[in-house]
Amino acid sequence: MLYPMIESFRLSMTRGSSERFVGFDNYSRVLTSETFYHAVYNTLYITVFQLLIALPVGFIIACLINSLSKGKNFFKVMFYLPNVTSMVAAATVFLAVLHPEGLLNFALSKLGFSTTIWLAHPITAKWGVILLSVWNWLGFVIIINLANLQSISTDYYEAASVDGATRFQQWRYITIPNMTGSLGVLFIVGWIGGLQRFSDAYMLGGLQGSPARSLHTIVGFVFERGFGGHEYGLASAASYVLFVFILFITFLNTKLSKMKI
Repeated sequence: MLYPMIESFRLSMTRGSSERFVGFDNYSRVLTSETFYHAVYNTLYITVFQLLIALPVGFIIACLINSLSKGKNFFKVMFYLPNVTSMVAAATVFLAVLHPEGLLNFALSKLGFSTTIWLAHPITAKWGVILLSVWNWLGFVIIINLANLQSISTDYYEAASVDGATRFQQWRYITIPNMTGSLGVLFIVGWIGGLQRFSDAYMLGGLQGSPARSLHTIVGFVFERGFGGHEYGLASAASYVLFVFILFITFLNTKLSKMKI
């Protein structure tokens, strides 16, 4: 693991096939590139909405499954299946769903709503990736929350029932406070995974993140410049910028959630 990191840092200081030393010029080019900042915006946009949807929905579903007396394992498996599905296969299915004559437009037309070409408009294309990422990641969120829910002592709930607390009050004052640890971990893991996003956006938007680079992510920028344009120095510099960005986000999240690194 150490050698690729060192080699990538060395490449980030070079340019061209001759690997001419240019110092920090590649970093300057990355940090002044409009295309790179557009990729950062796209990555943050998709990741923020993925977390805003997946974390609360996954927590609520986990609470519902945990309240069942029978069938818990069945629902665990059913919700977790998308998480072990290949992203390429899942994205291929979503391409069919988001097709102008696909399942989503068919359902909307039957309900009386207007249809659209989902992957032809920047905003709807982003939401296509968001829905795909939520569908794929939701099972993991549910499993982690379920594990934490089942670790909460039943003594708390029994004592609250004796004191006359309702089911909602028990959920509000016992369940949620005891879930902050797992939710904090999921938040950090979600951010790291979101900043490294590539497969889903690439499958739906191609090398340049079409339409109009709306699906062009930070890793997509690295891939395009490295393997598309053979600018390995620039791609390596962008990779290290991403590394520092992830390190900063992780540090900030752990401090905000009062967790120890």
